[in-house]
Amino acid sequence: MTVRAVEVIAGADVVAYHSARHGRSIARSIAAEHLRPDHIEEPLVYPVTTETTDHPGGYQGAMDDFYAEAAARLAAHLDAGRTVAVLAEGDPLFYGSYMHMHKRLADRYDTEVIPGVTSVSAAAARLGTPLAEGEEVLTILPGTLPEEELTARLAATDAAVVMKLGRTFPKVRRAFDRAERLDEARYVERATMAGERLGELAEVAEDSVPYFSVAVLPSRVAALPVPDREPATAEEDQGGGGAPARGEVVVVGTGPAGPLWLTPETRGALAAADDLVGYTTYLDRVPVRPGQRRHGSDNRVEAERAEFALQLARRGRRVAVVSGGDPGVFAMATAVLEAASEDAYADVPVRVLPGVTAANAAAARAGAPLGHDYATISLSDRLKPWEVIAGRLRAAAAADLVLALYNPGSHSRTWQVGKARELLLEHRAPDTPVVVARDVGGSGERVRTVRLADLDPAEVDMRTILLVGSSQTRAVRRGGGADGAASGTGETIVWTPRRYPEA
Repeated sequence: MTVRAVEVIAGADVVAYHSARHGRSIARSIAAEHLRPDHIEEPLVYPVTTETTDHPGGYQGAMDDFYAEAAARLAAHLDAGRTVAVLAEGDPLFYGSYMHMHKRLADRYDTEVIPGVTSVSAAAARLGTPLAEGEEVLTILPGTLPEEELTARLAATDAAVVMKLGRTFPKVRRAFDRAERLDEARYVERATMAGERLGELAEVAEDSVPYFSVAVLPSRVAALPVPDREPATAEEDQGGGGAPARGEVVVVGTGPAGPLWLTPETRGALAAADDLVGYTTYLDRVPVRPGQRRHGSDNRVEAERAEFALQLARRGRRVAVVSGGDPGVFAMATAVLEAASEDAYADVPVRVLPGVTAANAAAARAGAPLGHDYATISLSDRLKPWEVIAGRLRAAAAADLVLALYNPGSHSRTWQVGKARELLLEHRAPDTPVVVARDVGGSGERVRTVRLADLDPAEVDMRTILLVGSSQTRAVRRGGGADGAASGTGETIVWTPRRYPEA
């Protein structure tokens, strides 16, 4: 308890506290030595905790009625001129029952909230483990969240505390396991109180967990070796057993731009990696983390980069190969898997995590041009002959597919877009909508729609993707009033109907 809390209790006429129907209150037990015989005590007894209720409004209805009645009882004391101290374990405004009183009374009576030590801080102190260091993100989660939501948030964050365990514990532990964080997780029960218990989360029996317990993912940065400390022996570096650590390669996509495009699973993989390997431009999108090694290289050495990542993993390193967009779409997943198919790397685990593709990102900015069947083709002839590209363009155009054209041009490839436009105009009307999307999600984002006949190759580079509509694709002007289309105001949306006309 803080000194201020003791002072307030000493000056109060009434002391109120919440409890279950058994009448015992943790908050009261903490403050017991500071209570006087002349204190008026107001136990606020919950009508229901984990059991069922026959209230017509169900559990929530029963609790709403209870909070209203409890607030009315405290208001009666306040109206009579008495000072009321409401006891709350931890901090009153952190998952505490007091906040329900606060919402009902603070606008009518002078109110002071005395901050307290949260169970989160107490658990970290008892574990002797920092929760978050530097720029790490600490996430506080209620165990009552759905398992999928818990899994996603645990995978994405640096450090976490999951509260409200008890009956939720089996689900919470499964979420830690699915997020591949179970081996890091610690367990704290009744921190700083009688019956305190600490341990590894994976070793706790499911039927032994009370509500007043938390699961903790401590700081990863704090677990790193201290720079000026003597280096560990070889045996200590391997965990004491002498067996080399088991490494893996995870191929991740960063989406078309920065952190907003990352999936929770990808965030988790990037945070957990010992080494990051990738094209320097893509590595620059990933925040620098203490303890991680970054291996940047040129964009034209995919095979060498893939083999280097596998060699690191074979030495026990956890390696994230960083790709743009989705790693399986004209990106690093194929290069890694091709190298991993060699006998030398047959025992190295490899995972591919999906990312937001450039085509999907550009389509979302424009509307829904990929709303029906579409084909994805790279215009780069660095790895396949132009004759193959031209044949595929003709076939896809003849099939009336929407086209997502990747790698349309670069400093050394300037003629492919013009040639592709000529081939497509053999099968498409001149006014076919083309979405020209450059640097989607980035600082230089520019997305506009032009007619196929007006597509200018000079405006296209390697940071551009082209979405060419089918015969059914529509470009519609919205907004800007009744004369929006004529005046050029409003916005143009592009969409391809899901229904295709009968032959």
